[in-house]
Amino acid sequence: MNEENNTPEENKAENFRLENESSIGKENINVASETEGIQLPQTSDEVHFVMNTLERVKHELKKVLVGQDEVAEMLLTALLSNGHVLLEGVPGVAKTLLVKLTSKTLDCDFSRIQFTPDLMPSDIIGTSILNMKTAEFEFRKGPIFSNFILIDEINRAPAKTQAALFEVMEERQVTADNYTHQMGYPLFVIATQNPVEQEGTYKLPEAQLDRFLFKLKLGYPSLEDETQILERFKNDFGQKKVDKVNTVLSVDDLKKCSDIVENLHISSELIQYIAKLVNSTRNNGDLYLGASPRASLAILKSSKALAAIRGRAFVTPEDIRSVASPVLNHRILLSAEKELEGKTTEDVINELTAKIEVPR
Repeated sequence: MNEENNTPEENKAENFRLENESSIGKENINVASETEGIQLPQTSDEVHFVMNTLERVKHELKKVLVGQDEVAEMLLTALLSNGHVLLEGVPGVAKTLLVKLTSKTLDCDFSRIQFTPDLMPSDIIGTSILNMKTAEFEFRKGPIFSNFILIDEINRAPAKTQAALFEVMEERQVTADNYTHQMGYPLFVIATQNPVEQEGTYKLPEAQLDRFLFKLKLGYPSLEDETQILERFKNDFGQKKVDKVNTVLSVDDLKKCSDIVENLHISSELIQYIAKLVNSTRNNGDLYLGASPRASLAILKSSKALAAIRGRAFVTPEDIRSVASPVLNHRILLSAEKELEGKTTEDVINELTAKIEVPR
């Protein structure tokens, strides 16, 4: 509107409208990005939709799981971020159970692949089979063609089998016999591994580890949690409570939540904070290998997802610190000296987050 040709009353009305849109837009309307034309959801209703939807999933998980709230929250954060997760823990800490229960809450296909030393890439992605009726080869899809995929004991398979996951995890497609097959939505790969047992295992290459958004470590339960586990299953040896977990999240709702998360607000100061944090891993004497830009993007995506799960329409420094360790701990390598001293990647990450000034 050209203010030079307006009456004083029209100018006053126009200014009043602009002031109201500016103040309301911070909380109740979608504000268009002037530079990219992207709608930034700022409404409390949208964020509450994400929070309430994921709360229903958490409620179902708590019917069976005890003391895994933080890990479950990070698992759902990765799901909203369209990432993949590597679960590491000693046998018997409910790694596989956590994944199976989470899959039951989602209304999508689930497949489980048990990695073994003799597993071949074609056993995962599929193979071409001659159709005797048509005398033509047909591609028979493997178990990777699913939505929610559990790869149990991923480090049991050799490197050539692990490499079969590179394309599908990063590009969400499978190329076989010169044909590219697109994966459906969602595609959520969760792999488990045992950090203790070394016999008959193959160390995951750095390129494979980098495909995982998070590496989550499951420890032993506390005394109180273990007592609660025994009380819960003292008359349920067959774990019938697992059957009580209901499907509460549809694919459409999951897609809606992911879209809201994608457009969640994050300030320029926090983006700079993420860049400084990841860059500091490349100039640290304690580290042999620093994190790549993929790690920066992973922190950005997951911090926005975590903020939405916690009911906020904006990212805070606490969100970034919460996801920093799961994102970085498998992407950095300690120097030989620090490894001999018994230092861990988590120690280095905590030191870096403590050194870098938090935006105010």
